[in-house]
Amino acid sequence: MSEDPQALTRADFPVLRTMPTRWSDDDTYGHVNNAVHYQLFDTAVNGWLIEAAGTDIRELPAVGLVVETSCRYYFELRFPVLVTAGIALEHIGRTSVIYRLGLFGADDSPAAVGRFVHVYVNRETRRPVAIPADISRALEVLGQASPRFELPR
Repeated sequence: MSEDPQALTRADFPVLRTMPTRWSDDDTYGHVNNAVHYQLFDTAVNGWLIEAAGTDIRELPAVGLVVETSCRYYFELRFPVLVTAGIALEHIGRTSVIYRLGLFGADDSPAAVGRFVHVYVNRETRRPVAIPADISRALEVLGQASPRFELPR
């Protein structure tokens, strides 16, 4: 994986999910609004988690809360464009996971590169807990496929 986020390509992301933009995603400046980028990231990660874990993550006793996000914007996306969201694993701990994310339009250069940190908490108490086994197995597979990522020993 490149050290320069703008140099990342689709090949740097083992999971690619395609999503359409909507008419309402463009703002008054004529491009997809910055808040929509975060919605695309969130949709990509949670859609992948549901598929990869083979379970409805909304039914687990632990929930992954987004506790940190960031996004760097490199070029504009505009409706109508299909956006490809790339997902890679940056780090996995006992209770948390860090994703590296990319959004691509028609080009192989990212329109935006982001980062999500999920911390798993008990659904009722909201106290940190270990990542659920179904999620952990999916993350290990993603980690093995993510460039320059090593699973903790």
